[in-house]
Amino acid sequence: MAATKKKTVRKAKKGERIRQVAAIPFRLNARGDIEVMLVTSRTTRRFIVPKGWPMKGKNGRKAATIEAQEEAGVLGKTLKQPAGTYSYWKRLANRFVRVDVIVYLLEVTEELADWQEAKRRQRAWLAPADAAMLIDEPDLSTLVKTLKLPDPVD
Repeated sequence: MAATKKKTVRKAKKGERIRQVAAIPFRLNARGDIEVMLVTSRTTRRFIVPKGWPMKGKNGRKAATIEAQEEAGVLGKTLKQPAGTYSYWKRLANRFVRVDVIVYLLEVTEELADWQEAKRRQRAWLAPADAAMLIDEPDLSTLVKTLKLPDPVD
């Protein structure tokens, strides 16, 4: 994975757009309303969705599933079709680069009490409208606020 990140950063330094994958963990509450899980970023502690670099030998959907487990401690079924995309400016050591993120919905079936980044992140279940207010990236905020599940969940 580190090699993939280094290659991606090299592409960014050449001015190329780079991409990441993300998961929006979701569940239905007792009333049947959707709730989404946000996690805090490690450095700025802002609320985000689990995301990361593409992984060699894994498709975007699988990589998003792994990121959700590592960053949010959730297991479940990642839906086949991406829920959408968003872009943001990523801070590197001496510059910002534009990153395009492909987002997948992950239907949570299990929350782990202990997970890889548990000591470095907090997680929260929220209604999409509430989650959207906490997210700084405008495109991601809109995606979360207008989230629609495919019917039926595949």
